[in-house]
Amino acid sequence: MSTPKSILLFLMSAFSIPIFAQDPVKRDSIPQKKIVEKKEEDNRNVMLNAANNTGPRDVNIGLPSTVGGITIQENDLPVVYFFWPELPNRTWRQSVSLAKTGLLKIGESVITTGDLGFAVNSYTKLGTPKFEMVGNLSASHYGWLKGDVNVSGPLSNGWSYVAGIYQNYDPNSFDVRFSNYSDKTQIYRAGLTKRFKKDKGEISFLYKYAKSISLTNYAVFQYKENGQVQELDNFRIGRDSYIINDGTVKVKDILTGEFSYKNLGNNDAASTSQSFDVLGNYKLGNGWKFNFSTRFRYAEATTLTTIPLSIFQTASGGGFSYQSTGEDYAGNVNSMLALSSPKVPTKTAMSRFEITKKVNNHDLRIGLTEYFYDVDKFTSSRSFYYQTVEANPRKLVRNTAGGSSNTDSDGFYNYNVGGEYHNGYENKLSAYFSDKWQISNKLSLNYGLNLRYQKVKGDYYLTPRTSGFVFDQRQKTYIDNNWFHLGGSVNAVYKITDKLGLLADFTYAENNGRLESYSGAVVPNVDKTKSPLGAFGLYFNHDKFSVVSQATYLTRNNYQARLNLVNPSNGSDSQVATVNYDIQTVGWTTDIVTNPFKGFNLHYLVTFQNPIYKNYNFNAFGKSYSYDNKNVLEISKILMEIDPSYTYKNVKVWASFRYFSKQFANLTNALYFAARWETFGGVNYKINKHFDFGVTAVNFLNQTGAKGTINGAELITDDSAYYNQLLVGSYIRPFTLEASLNFRF
Repeated sequence: MSTPKSILLFLMSAFSIPIFAQDPVKRDSIPQKKIVEKKEEDNRNVMLNAANNTGPRDVNIGLPSTVGGITIQENDLPVVYFFWPELPNRTWRQSVSLAKTGLLKIGESVITTGDLGFAVNSYTKLGTPKFEMVGNLSASHYGWLKGDVNVSGPLSNGWSYVAGIYQNYDPNSFDVRFSNYSDKTQIYRAGLTKRFKKDKGEISFLYKYAKSISLTNYAVFQYKENGQVQELDNFRIGRDSYIINDGTVKVKDILTGEFSYKNLGNNDAASTSQSFDVLGNYKLGNGWKFNFSTRFRYAEATTLTTIPLSIFQTASGGGFSYQSTGEDYAGNVNSMLALSSPKVPTKTAMSRFEITKKVNNHDLRIGLTEYFYDVDKFTSSRSFYYQTVEANPRKLVRNTAGGSSNTDSDGFYNYNVGGEYHNGYENKLSAYFSDKWQISNKLSLNYGLNLRYQKVKGDYYLTPRTSGFVFDQRQKTYIDNNWFHLGGSVNAVYKITDKLGLLADFTYAENNGRLESYSGAVVPNVDKTKSPLGAFGLYFNHDKFSVVSQATYLTRNNYQARLNLVNPSNGSDSQVATVNYDIQTVGWTTDIVTNPFKGFNLHYLVTFQNPIYKNYNFNAFGKSYSYDNKNVLEISKILMEIDPSYTYKNVKVWASFRYFSKQFANLTNALYFAARWETFGGVNYKINKHFDFGVTAVNFLNQTGAKGTINGAELITDDSAYYNQLLVGSYIRPFTLEASLNFRF
């Protein structure tokens, strides 16, 4: 798997800050007169996540997930400039302090940000003319506790206040020996709002402080034929911890050469941030309206995690012993990678300004965004170690005659092999324009353009990172790049009848490299990445149901990945390879919403797709590898979502069923995980106008199993050799009961 960015896909599947998603997002039928005007995607419940409940699930469009998952915005600006080194869920959570949360359409995201993909956009609650208090208390049968409160009210002369506290303490479903919780997150908010007379507009000043500590867990299992996995007698998937029992790793600072011990469960793993927002709107006259949002942000982003690589066996007298006791060890051994990026200072200044006006049949919008991001000496110090294969594994020491992978007395070796560094700033200045044009009663057009200038300036090192490496006084290489990007989207709707119509979309985005592209010891390929997406379909509206069916074609070139490769002939031998490749996918999606009788609603979504790699070739361990036309990792060819709900008076019963066809777990496609279902269900009861109560069951059919990729298996070509072998990967959450009490005054 790629490292370190895409290796941290597992972070998103292991953080556990439950977002109590007791009720699916409102399912709106597609209004025949408004279909072209919607900026948000209907019927996509991104807050129900069976892998974790730390943030929104990834909404698949046939491209690989990013490390940070789906992009998250707050008040029309990204909550973090880039997900590395600070993941967005370290500073943002679904909360009662948010007035609204929605999923932006791909076209809207391209027009306003220049980047292709879905994005969650949320808006902070502002001060109110009357006193309001809203809150949520949540818990699970595993011991999760969450408190979330927001208050707002008037001051004087048009001023009002708002304040919020979010506290999350979650042990998750697995118990670790060195910490009471797998996630501890606190978010504090405060703000002032001034509303101008004669309804001319408003301005708000908002402050947010966040601190988050999270753990990453994996599962070890026995791999079977047909993509099945079997639990071990001494390890329960999702219930046992696969993190070293003392929670401590040893690292050598790649800048100073100093050794230190880092604890995965305390402030060594904490990320903190402070954000100050100024936002509002003002009526300018002649029908023009001015909207603005500005953010100044400082963060100290920490990454501290361990990544399983490969499992092999050792016999008695094979050179392995327990690090804590010195006793000889025989059995299964897992080689591990530890990553440490301690409190990396990042500074961000972002702004978005736009003016809007309705002119005859046009809704015009002209905007400007400015993103400035500075990172002060990002480093990733790395070390390797061995651990036993069991729940709460123990560290091992290796001492073999002439062995290149011998450890020190603490059980660590190969310090800073593949370590990383970059330093500098990025700046993105974009101008955008959009128009919603109702050409006639039959035809409407929604189109927009984004023109972006990007500058990247800083320094990095081309020195190979060998065992024990320290940058010290090495020769730096300097970065000074400028790029111009074009992005845009066109969406057309033609009404054949009042109920039936045709849809056509074309979206295009460009990108080059980022500052983090220079983290490795090679000159990165920063050629232009182009992402064209075309779609064509139809919709049909009826009093009892609505249907949208659409085919899509999407390509993207020049992906870059740094792969942590394990030698198939020697599980202790690993190396880092930087590769570039393309992806192509064809898909067909049908979305149905129906209300056959009073109180009952059903949403059904099905997608057929075939994402494949193109131009994916590299050398490793003296061999050539080609993954052309192989299926993209972790992406199913068939996806289904079935969401029924029934409301009677003050009671609502709902469920959500998601189907994923088999997912390939290594680049050669030799290993895969069988198809699976993920399930959610719950009951909501409105007690009165002040209180409502809900109970949610996650994976209530008691599904268990592995998902994602299989660590250390990138080069495996013969699946039969892995039958009945022990492998490590991520997993879906086990059956979980959650309860929530909401209140409002």
